[in-house]
Amino acid sequence: MNLIDGKAISAKCKAETAEEIKSITASGLRAPCLAVILVGDDPASAVYVRNKKRACEAVGITSLEYLLSADETEEKLLELIDFLNKDESVDGILVQMPVPKHIDPDKVIEAIHPDKDVDAFHAYNVGKLFTGAPRFQPCTPAGVMRLLKESNVEVSGKNCVVVGRSNIVGKPMGALLLAENGTVTICHSRTKDLASFTRNADILIAAVGKPQMITGDMVKEGSVLIDVGINRVGDKLVGDLDFDTCAEKASYITPVPGGVGPMTIAILMQNTLTSYKMRFNLD
Repeated sequence: MNLIDGKAISAKCKAETAEEIKSITASGLRAPCLAVILVGDDPASAVYVRNKKRACEAVGITSLEYLLSADETEEKLLELIDFLNKDESVDGILVQMPVPKHIDPDKVIEAIHPDKDVDAFHAYNVGKLFTGAPRFQPCTPAGVMRLLKESNVEVSGKNCVVVGRSNIVGKPMGALLLAENGTVTICHSRTKDLASFTRNADILIAAVGKPQMITGDMVKEGSVLIDVGINRVGDKLVGDLDFDTCAEKASYITPVPGGVGPMTIAILMQNTLTSYKMRFNLD
């Protein structure tokens, strides 16, 4: 069993981004800029925002933070997004999800200009992804693909099973695996006899948010197991895979924490750089 080290691969990705930014800004251009909006005081969201800020500093991206109160109106949030859309010095806009219940997350996502949608959630960018010509790739699924690549895991021709059909991970994950010629099955809460699918997976990606729901008897000997889930159980963080029993069968497996998580922010940095390069017509 090989443990896929997301921290090390994330550090490599960020170093590549930092090197490219350093090379571009040496010519006199401004640094790329990411604006992050946080509405409310959800502790987990605050941690994510802090981590994104640190990552920006590490790679040379200017980080703007907008902290809005939990009772801020949807109208005011949309006005701020419109202001940032028009600001030529801002390359990426990210609204930390979830937003408070009185704000429609779909309206928020669609308000961000597709050129600055570094999360790749806007319908335009989703369409580009599913038609095989993505400009940005959704951060977590793209992070998974990089983990597979760095681990020399061949996707082409493999049975790839994704458990979870969210717009953020499950659906785009399927699209990226298809783009690499994987044979893809997406399972979800209505799937009957889930184990009959997971046992046939050469590559299994668990992204449902249910702690340790996939156990060793549900996976194939020698399979590659990617755990996107992050769940708090007591004082421990665990994934959607029951790590100990699954690791006995896996050829490769990601830990939680330290697997997929660090990759999400590394890809966000890459997407911000991509947006910046589009703005300045850089290859």
